[in-house]
Amino acid sequence: MTTRDERIKEMQQNVCKANLRLPDEGLIKLTWGNVSEVDYDYNIIVIKPSGVSYSLMKSEHMVVTDLDGNILQGTYKASSDLATHVTLYKNFKDIRSVVHTHSKYAVMWAQANRDIPVYGTTHADAFYGPIPCTRDLTAEEIKKAYEAETGNVIVETFKQRFIDPNAVPGVIVHSHGPFTWGKSVNAAVENSIILEEVAEMALHTESLSSSRPPISNHLLDKHYYRKHGSDAYYGQK
Repeated sequence: MTTRDERIKEMQQNVCKANLRLPDEGLIKLTWGNVSEVDYDYNIIVIKPSGVSYSLMKSEHMVVTDLDGNILQGTYKASSDLATHVTLYKNFKDIRSVVHTHSKYAVMWAQANRDIPVYGTTHADAFYGPIPCTRDLTAEEIKKAYEAETGNVIVETFKQRFIDPNAVPGVIVHSHGPFTWGKSVNAAVENSIILEEVAEMALHTESLSSSRPPISNHLLDKHYYRKHGSDAYYGQK
């Protein structure tokens, strides 16, 4: 059985590799992003350190916290978005990793305060419906606990709109940018890649046809459920 120390080392390696993928995939510039992983059995979160250059980042730099965000291990400050990650883990119990970026096209939709519509099957393969944009945070929320309230407004959006976070594994925060999640660090990063891709596709779709309706529910169902659920048949067994 894996010991707690062995698990922490494994998570630090996972999280470091996942963070290094973000610039490689064109999802971030400078230090504008972070990835975390949670282990509910050991009650730990591992997350990228705040403001550390990706060219200098090593697995031992990844910060270990408890499920409330209290530092347990590491000499670096945790990502400033830690409280957002903590809030998502506490409310979306099936997820194991969270990714935040400031990828260009997703941010455009966030700044326009618009959901990303489902215009095609590329979107439908990964997100079962529009990718929602949250409401704007109030002045009080920003002043009181900005990062935690960012998590709260994401959770609020999914509850108020009756959206399943497992079926729509991503969101864009009003005037801010995207957060995605998944059942592994690789899945969470891939969802960020897909979100950015469909954000760009949707923008260009609207530039070509301003009255383009979303795809039909029949096509949405077909493409989503052929990859997800008990009757999925895409890929190898």
